[in-house]
Amino acid sequence: MDTQSFKTRSIKASEVQPKWWIVDASDQVLGRMSSRITHILRGKHQPFFTPHVNCGDYVIVINAEKVKLTGNKWNDKVYQRFSGYPGGQKERTAIEMLEKQPTQIIHKAVKGMLPKNKLSRQVIKKLFVYTGTEHPHGAQKPEELKLEY
Repeated sequence: MDTQSFKTRSIKASEVQPKWWIVDASDQVLGRMSSRITHILRGKHQPFFTPHVNCGDYVIVINAEKVKLTGNKWNDKVYQRFSGYPGGQKERTAIEMLEKQPTQIIHKAVKGMLPKNKLSRQVIKKLFVYTGTEHPHGAQKPEELKLEY
C-alpha cells in the first residue's frame, strides 16, 4: 500500500477562502444559536478543518434584540464586569443588557464558547452583530444560514 494516501492534510492560512453567512436572531434560542455560530466561525463545518489555523467563515447576526432566552434567564442570568478598582464590580441582568447593549448578549455568548487562546481572538473578529435588519456588508454577498436543531 502507498503510505502517501493516508497522510492527514493540514490547510494553510493562505489557502483559506472564507464565505460570509447571515443569521437572523429573531426568535432563536441564544445558546443553540451561539453554538452553531461558533461552529461556523472556527471552520468545523468544512472538510479541511485545521485546529491551529483560522479557517472559519464570517458571520453576520441581525435582529440581535429579538433573541430568546428560555426559562427565567431574563431575570436570573447576570453579566459581570470588573474595572480593577475596589468597588468596581458591576452587574447587569440579561433584561438590562437587552435594553442597553443587545448586541453584547450574542457577542459574549459566542466568545464564551470559543477556546481561550490567541486564535480565538482572531476568530471573534469575524463575528458582526447588529440590531435591526440593516448591515454594511452587502458587498460581500452573504448567504443566509438556516439554523436547524
